Amino acid sequence: MESLKEYFHIAVRNIKTRSLRNWLTIFGIIIGVFLIISLLSLSEGLKETINEQLQALGGEMVMVMPGGGEDIFSSMMFGGAKLERQDIEAIEKAKGVDTVMGYSFTGTPARYEDEAKQIAIAGLDPWKESLEIMSIFQGWDLADGRWPAKENEIVIGKLVAEDIFSEKVKTGSEIVIKGRRFIITGILKSLGSQQDDSIVYMSMNVYQDLTGEKRGTAAYAMVKLEEGVDETVVAEAIEDALSKTRKRRFGTDEADFSVLTSERMGDLVGNILGIIQLVIFLFASVAIVVGGIGITNSMFTSVRERTREIGVMKAIGAKNSAILTIFLFEAGIIGFAGGVGGTILGAGLAQGIELYGQLHPLFYFTASITPGLIIFGLVFSVLVGCLSGFFPARQAAKLKPVEALRRYE
Repeated sequence: MESLKEYFHIAVRNIKTRSLRNWLTIFGIIIGVFLIISLLSLSEGLKETINEQLQALGGEMVMVMPGGGEDIFSSMMFGGAKLERQDIEAIEKAKGVDTVMGYSFTGTPARYEDEAKQIAIAGLDPWKESLEIMSIFQGWDLADGRWPAKENEIVIGKLVAEDIFSEKVKTGSEIVIKGRRFIITGILKSLGSQQDDSIVYMSMNVYQDLTGEKRGTAAYAMVKLEEGVDETVVAEAIEDALSKTRKRRFGTDEADFSVLTSERMGDLVGNILGIIQLVIFLFASVAIVVGGIGITNSMFTSVRERTREIGVMKAIGAKNSAILTIFLFEAGIIGFAGGVGGTILGAGLAQGIELYGQLHPLFYFTASITPGLIIFGLVFSVLVGCLSGFFPARQAAKLKPVEALRRYE
């Protein structure tokens, strides 16, 4: 134990002797660990936030979308296939279903005051029941004004009111959408999503009049379940009813639709974010590898510079294992210092983004900085340091005393 302590002190002294080069090497490790900690903590925080929102739905909401599982997110973002009137009627008849809310959305030009902009509009059906559903399950609440009561009245997201137009949009004012005038009766509080906060909401009938979409259709449906029912059982009933309806209508053996419970949506989100985290880790690992190469280069240079010193140590009885241990300690300390710096900076950035999200709900983000993630960052950086320093350390340990003393560079 005493010998290890002495080896550690020698390693620290050697690092201090070549401080500039070692600090540059440490900086390379800091960048890699910083990327890993910050990006993984933010992606894990996003995953937890989404899962919390899905759990908030409890077992009372199910989403139905046209298209198979692989088309779900493309359908949500870009539209495409629609649920027809027969589909929605079939869902309503399924056992355990309380209310079916149709939802459609698109982009369209709009004019406020004398300024024209492209905005997103969404239609909800049935309108009054949809407002209740969105208030309960999506957290809708008014920051200003009242809920619409007529067809020419609409409610807008917070970003529409504050950021899209040069002039702030006020309740009671008029906005022209595709040549039709609407009165803005309410402004929603931030929903925690930039996309949701950038939408103008109206009844489905008005939406379909503006867009020319077929009556009775919807991009997807949110299904409120009756109290006390099992969401999995109801989802199966919806699948069965939809399958019969769509097969009969299209005359095919396959019915392309997806019924998503909160559990299924959580699994989908988890899988997608898992892939994102893997990609993040691989990209950040490139920086770690570069840092590791820097450590290897630094250690090889150190071996060449200290050839005479190594010869003296071996001449007075230092074993190969002692030389190997000293150099591994140096590499490990460099890796650990980079890991500590990267972890502090990464955690600081993630916490800063989370704090900004709390102060500015339009930019909603949360971070998940767990002890496991911090330990992983530190252990990973030390391992990279030791692995990078192993071959230079082994080369130093293999030097013969006579040859080492003969060479002085």
